[in-house]
Amino acid sequence: MERDSQLKLYGLVADQLKEAHTRVRELQVPEGVRMALSRKLLVITAAAKHDLADAATRLERLMKDLDEGRFPEGD
Repeated sequence: MERDSQLKLYGLVADQLKEAHTRVRELQVPEGVRMALSRKLLVITAAAKHDLADAATRLERLMKDLDEGRFPEGD
């Protein structure tokens, strides 16, 4: 049963990562900001391989920031 819930969480995180990548790609922001957001997504993706729950939390926080228009500063 636990394995089923883990697989469901993987699917949910994968779907959310896909949505996040699409949203970042479509943002009308300077390239440096887009790159910073892309790096955050890469970190979250890597984290999902080792700690899925942490990755889901980070992704939720990033999506909330995007919803509220809070973006990192670009390089």
